Amino acid sequence: QVQLVESGGGLVQPGGSLRLSCAASGSIFSIYAMGWYRQAPGKQRELVAGITSGGSTNYIDSVKGRFTISRDNAKNTVYLQMNSLKPEDTAVYYCNADIGGYDDVRHDYWGQGTEVTVSS
Repeated sequence: QVQLVESGGGLVQPGGSLRLSCAASGSIFSIYAMGWYRQAPGKQRELVAGITSGGSTNYIDSVKGRFTISRDNAKNTVYLQMNSLKPEDTAVYYCNADIGGYDDVRHDYWGQGTEVTVSS
C-alpha cells in the first residue's frame, strides 16, 4: 500500500504565496515522475507542473515564472512553491506519483487533494 498525503493549501490574497507538500509513504521501491495537477470548479483536471526522478521540470504556461516544483528524494516528498498567486489559480490541487513497488510493478498514485483559494 502506498499513500500520498498533501498539505499546505488554504486561503490567500492575490499576490500572495503558498507552498504545497506531498509525502509518499508505504511499500515504495522507487519513485519516478511526480507532479501537481489542479481542478477548478467546472473544469477538467490539468497538469500544473511535473518533475522527473532526475530533476527535470515542466510547467503549464500560465504558471511559468510564478510556480516552482521540487522534490526531496530522501523524504519521498514533492513540493510546489506558488508565488504571485492569482484568483484563476483557485482550484483543488492534487499530487501524483509514478511509483514502483518491491513487486517490480509501477503504479500511478494520487493524493486526496488540497484546496487553494486566491481571493481578497
